[in-house]
Amino acid sequence: MQAVIVAGGKGSRLLGHSGGIAKPLVTVGGRPLIDHQIQLAKEHGFEEIVLLLGYYASEIKSFTADGSRWGVKIRTIEESNPLGTAGAVLANLNILAPRFLVLYGDTLLNVNLKRFWNAHLTRNADATLFLHPNSHPADSDLVDVDSQNRITAIFPYPHDPERDYRNLVNAALYVLQRESLAAFASHQTPLDFGKHLFPRMLSGGLNLFGYPSPEYVKDAGTPDRLESVRADYASGKWRRGSFESPTPAVFLDRDGTINEEVERVYHPEGFRLLDGAATGIRELNRAGWRVIVITNQAVIARGECSETTLRAIHNRMETQLGRQGAYVDGIYYCPHHPDRGFPGERIDLKQACTCRKPGTGLIDLARREFNLDLSRSWFVGDTTTDVCTARRVGIRPILVQTGHGGRDAKYPDSPDFIAANLDAAVRLILRHSGEL
Repeated sequence: MQAVIVAGGKGSRLLGHSGGIAKPLVTVGGRPLIDHQIQLAKEHGFEEIVLLLGYYASEIKSFTADGSRWGVKIRTIEESNPLGTAGAVLANLNILAPRFLVLYGDTLLNVNLKRFWNAHLTRNADATLFLHPNSHPADSDLVDVDSQNRITAIFPYPHDPERDYRNLVNAALYVLQRESLAAFASHQTPLDFGKHLFPRMLSGGLNLFGYPSPEYVKDAGTPDRLESVRADYASGKWRRGSFESPTPAVFLDRDGTINEEVERVYHPEGFRLLDGAATGIRELNRAGWRVIVITNQAVIARGECSETTLRAIHNRMETQLGRQGAYVDGIYYCPHHPDRGFPGERIDLKQACTCRKPGTGLIDLARREFNLDLSRSWFVGDTTTDVCTARRVGIRPILVQTGHGGRDAKYPDSPDFIAANLDAAVRLILRHSGEL
């Protein structure tokens, strides 16, 4: 398997902070970024590395040499003029493998690359993009996907401030088919993958798929981001970011816990974040916890809200959280309701199921998809239904006093703690986990 590292940029934003060295040679944990990248690629079966270089090419070549220190073969190509991330790849298609991985030289990542590669192989994909939520979606290229993770839209930044977006960011990690790129190789102007090539491929009818994952990928291309990456490495957040080993999560109810409890939320305009919600979620993000929303949405079964509208509601949630530097890693909802007799109800969703809380089906699904360690996980909600759900899977429950505040009294289960709101609940979690 072949990996391509695009490392031709000058790194102007980082020069004053890096001592004037190339971005791929900036150290994290005492090792250059490119050392981390090559070692990760080697661990996941990539035997050949192609380096596409521009500025500081001689320094990078001097460090990597032929790749023998890692047990891989390294080939270096220098561009005479800046071609952009996509332009550099397109200009060298003739030396690339029929299928190859692309990553950028200014990122630190801890991703199961073989799993990502295999996901590409299972689809008739021309390109597969690694997608994840982050704390700064406003200045990131965003992507939307359908229920099969086929990419339906790409939104390069800057974004429309009046629009709600899913926090699904192009993380600059791709698996590409050489044949699918051939039609674009004649473009002479500098081309960027996110801003130029992928939108053109999408408009041309090619099959682009997303690979949503919360695994660790972060660019170190600015002084602030470099310091953040170094802090993540020192704290171990970087190491915990992979699917390689089980990680704990904080499961969150939605209505009454993240947003104001109203009779039912039927449309985006009815969604309003509670005070402290974004603050608490942001602290969990910074500490490296998976944040998973588990919500019953019987409004779909009742015919009061469509799946498309529910997606718009969640886009509003993700947009509002993103504006405050917070994000959720996953959203799982149950659309069912066992009772009949509602005008406009959907008969196909009128059923008893295992996913409606206090059923544990959604938590079981999240555990499998995110490789979660439930023994170290927590559940925060505003009802005894949430507490009962947590107890059934062995998760420690916290009841918040927002929303119903436990007044539903449907189940006799008692929480481990009661907190004023989500922010206070998070402080309890971090304190009892030794992180505060």
